[in-house]
Parts: sequence; structure tokens; C-alpha cells
Amino acid sequence: MTNTPERRITFVRLPDVSKDEILRHMSDPRVAEHMPLLAFKWDYDAVTKFVEAKEKCWRRDGLGHWAILSNGRYVGWGGFQKEGDEWDFGLVLKPDSFGLGVHIYKKAIALAISDGRIPFVTFLLPLSRKNLGALERLGATFVGEIEIDHAVFRKFRLDLDPGSPPHPHGEK
Repeated sequence: MTNTPERRITFVRLPDVSKDEILRHMSDPRVAEHMPLLAFKWDYDAVTKFVEAKEKCWRRDGLGHWAILSNGRYVGWGGFQKEGDEWDFGLVLKPDSFGLGVHIYKKAIALAISDGRIPFVTFLLPLSRKNLGALERLGATFVGEIEIDHAVFRKFRLDLDPGSPPHPHGEK
């Protein structure tokens, strides 16, 4: 029997992480491979604008994206962003941390449930993401494909509240 070290996942605000760390993360071609809307090269100016945009969401909605730490080490960013009447959950991990997704997802969804304003969460996954079983096992249902700026995404939905409104296609 092997002992697996306990992972302590914490969420902090993006300004609490160095711009160098975010720049290294977002400049990795393995990350860009799963971000079809990424149409620019990351530099310090891009990091500054990115962090400012995510902080604006916090001011507007009282919720947003975090920097994610595992045992105090930056492993990526993600969180909730209000898109119209929906709260979308996004997660962008460093390649050496891809395996932490389910653990982070569970912690974030627990926060969404306790928030009370979020009856359901949506997820947009690029077609490059092939392993979708975990999302379905965690309770999300496939809604359909949508196009954003000429990029196609698979849209999933997770109902957090049994009384949440029905899916756009009429399913619950």
C-alpha cells in the first residue's frame, strides 16, 4: 500500500500570484492547445489585462476566477464567471497539474452550492478535450455544441438546485 500525500487546495485572488507565474503558465503551448479563443501571445501586458478583467468580474458579480494553489504552489486558475443568466465554470491548469481537476472541481462546486445564487453551472469544453467521462460522472449533462468566435465548444450543465430552470433544449 502506498501513501499518497494529502493535497491542500486553496483559492486565492489572481493578484496574489506573481505575474511571472501566470505568464509562464499561459505561455505553455500545451495550455494553448485547449484554448481555441487564445489568439494572442501572452506577455506582461496581457497578464495585467487578464487579471484586471477577472477582478472586474469580482467587483461586478461578487464572484469570479481564483488563482489555485496546491499545498501553497500555483497550479492554475479557474472559477465562475457570469455569462448572461448563467454561471460558467472554467478551469485552466498547468500541464503538470492536469490530474488535480476533479479535486478542484469538487471544492469549487461545493462553494457554488453554498453561495445560494447559483442554481446551475455551465461548462464549455473545446473539442480538443477528449476525456469527458469525469464531468459526466460528477453529474454534468451534455447540453449541445455552441460556437463562440468561430470556435466550437461542448456545453455541459450541472444543476445545483433541484428547482433550477430547465435546460435551453427543454431537458431538466
